[in-house]
Amino acid sequence: MNFFKILLTFIYLLFSSVVYADSHDAQQNIVEKAKEINQKIKKDQALKAANNQNAAGKEEPLPLNDPFVGDGSLGGTGGVELIANSDEDKRKLSVFNFKLVGVIGSSDDLYASMIDENGEILTLGLFEEISPGIKLVGVNTKEVVFERDGGSLVAINFKNQIIERAK
Repeated sequence: MNFFKILLTFIYLLFSSVVYADSHDAQQNIVEKAKEINQKIKKDQALKAANNQNAAGKEEPLPLNDPFVGDGSLGGTGGVELIANSDEDKRKLSVFNFKLVGVIGSSDDLYASMIDENGEILTLGLFEEISPGIKLVGVNTKEVVFERDGGSLVAINFKNQIIERAK
């Protein structure tokens, strides 16, 4: 019976010391560690932001217009003037000054997107004129075909090869 009294007393003393142990210091340490980690994270974020600003100055600027968007990227303006009054304007609107950048088709309509040497985009529908006497008469996945003054055909492919054909 003495053995049980000693054992119970020993267990009581063991648990009573655990119950009265001061755990307040551990909670303060956790709070202090959390504050330190938070400060480190803020410093890292500030360094990354500073590096991004420095790197942004070294990068190339993005182009202001996207040739794949169409005329909407030009601010809603017409882009290329379709009415040519002088000979110089007619030469600017010559088929030879454009490069084919895209063909858009649906079951009802066909369109060709072309870009000139100034980066201005022109989107033409089937049978629309690029300049007086030069109209788009054929569009397929490989090339677009223009008719010049009812006499000859000019084809432009995606390799920007311009081929003149007899009608």
